Amino acid sequence: MGSEKMTGHESSVPQRNTSAPMAFDEEVAIIGAGPYGLSAAAHLQARGIGVRVFGKPMAFWAEKMPEGMLLRSPRVASNIADPSNTFTLDSYETAFGKPPSAPVPLETFVNYGRWFSKPLTSNLDTREVASVRHEGQGFVVVLRDGETVRVRRVIVAAGIGPFKRKPAVFHHLDPSLASHCYEGRSVRDFAGKRVAVIGAGQSALESAALLHEAGAEVEVIAKIPHLRWIGMHPWLHKLGPISSVLYSYHDIGPAGISRLVAMPNMMKHMPLGLRDKIRIRAVRPAGSQWLPERLREVTVSTGRMVTDAPAVGDEVRLKLDDGTKRSVHHVLMGTGYSVDISKYEFMSPELLKEVHLFDGYPVLTSGFCSSVPGLHFIGATAARSFGPLLYFVTGTEFASRELTSHISRNRNR
Repeated sequence: MGSEKMTGHESSVPQRNTSAPMAFDEEVAIIGAGPYGLSAAAHLQARGIGVRVFGKPMAFWAEKMPEGMLLRSPRVASNIADPSNTFTLDSYETAFGKPPSAPVPLETFVNYGRWFSKPLTSNLDTREVASVRHEGQGFVVVLRDGETVRVRRVIVAAGIGPFKRKPAVFHHLDPSLASHCYEGRSVRDFAGKRVAVIGAGQSALESAALLHEAGAEVEVIAKIPHLRWIGMHPWLHKLGPISSVLYSYHDIGPAGISRLVAMPNMMKHMPLGLRDKIRIRAVRPAGSQWLPERLREVTVSTGRMVTDAPAVGDEVRLKLDDGTKRSVHHVLMGTGYSVDISKYEFMSPELLKEVHLFDGYPVLTSGFCSSVPGLHFIGATAARSFGPLLYFVTGTEFASRELTSHISRNRNR
């Protein structure tokens, strides 16, 4: 990772006495029971490595994602990786007699993830982690009920929940007037109300469609000049061997870039500037090709930004940069997220000081290793080091295999 230039986000690493003996309750603790945490646990368990997963399986997807959502990723890229390739989405649907669907409904994916977790039941602990601290040659995981668990390694797979990006112009508004689309509000609550949806990505555009279909009066306000749509050149995927050169099955990014994204070990060695350009281009705001029809009757204002948003009674008076005004009952922010691991409440201040950061992301090397020996990060927090594959469920295959291989080779170090 020599291409990273450390900024003020990085703190110097204090000298530690790592020679003190420590008795471990478990070899590995995984914080987070979403797709990445569950996949990593399945791979580690298959290698005979003791692991305990903390968190409720698929909780963020079930409780915080927009109700009625459809997955942006294609079916083939919506599998949670397991070492034997047994617990696939197809296998889940077959086991429960469900017909395959594309795109994949959120409810189906949540139930699939919970089914995936069943063989891991003895390794699952649904309690919440209060804090993690580095002690001796391992870590102390403190749970909300006060119990402590001592482990040799910690894998952070805690997802994007704390990273919601909210424009400053809306910070003062009460949650009843403004919320982020990753906060689990039911779209049915907005029937008959005027709602402004901010953003131009999948989460914003799909939320707008769902709100409209639930009976809300919706306007999308986006700062980009024109909305973008994913997969609007299907002929590029029908060129036989040429298409396989241009696109990976992960289907992240345009032709060519899709292939680079599928090679995270190569991405890791690219200069940071080039890596960021590829990452940003691959995940720029855009909506799935099945959304334009659903948004036909939704007002869309592009090339516009909200400059002021005072609350007046039970409404928000929006002023846009062209001087026009709107009066809405609610502002829904589909403005994505910004990774910043300091927002993980379980990261103790002392541990955070030891982690080398770059713009909120941990700087990672092979095996998803951070600057703290035995502390690993997978999922979106690894995307700055390994590329945008790690933002998506399809990245669980690479992450789990690389992580498990590294831990297996270094168990006694």
